[in-house]
Amino acid sequence: MSLSEKETPVRRRGAALEEAILDAAWEQLLDSGTSDFTYEAVAARAGTSRPVLYRRWPQREQLLKAAIRHGGTKVRRTIPDTGSLRDDMVRMLLDMNRTVVQFLALLGGHLAIMHSAERMTPEEIRNLYVAGRPQRMRVVIDRAIARGEVDPDRLSDLVLAVPADLVRQRIILTQRKVSRAYVEEIVDQVFLPLVSPLDGPR
Repeated sequence: MSLSEKETPVRRRGAALEEAILDAAWEQLLDSGTSDFTYEAVAARAGTSRPVLYRRWPQREQLLKAAIRHGGTKVRRTIPDTGSLRDDMVRMLLDMNRTVVQFLALLGGHLAIMHSAERMTPEEIRNLYVAGRPQRMRVVIDRAIARGEVDPDRLSDLVLAVPADLVRQRIILTQRKVSRAYVEEIVDQVFLPLVSPLDGPR
């Protein structure tokens, strides 16, 4: 094959280039943690140059946060729609077995390093990781309100956070997936009594 017959490499620009860089940054973070998370390493992995990265993320911390946020978008999450608040909640909380365990497995010991070296709290890291995803709880609750299963006057940010916080805490403490029985206990004994109309479904 002559040189003229060889394929010309496609030059990436704009969104395509940024996607490739963030893919490379996320992979670099997972493979090496923050100690080797450098402009040089990310640029080499992405097949681009350091100035290209500097123009988009002038500071290393900006690139790191962008990589974490990008990594979170790779997690597939569906919004259940069973027609029942109880069943939607059970499915959504059981799905956390996959998303939370995956997050912990992917970052592993890097979380502690990022917390100490990058001055990022675990909550900040998590918030970056879930940023940009659909707010499944809000969608599920809005549907339940429309069906008369939830009293909107009984809702608060704290109440809405309780189910996921309980599941997340159990997974982190035990390093194991939660059981369906545990999830159903949260939904039936904790969450539904907090949000259901006091006079029953409307």
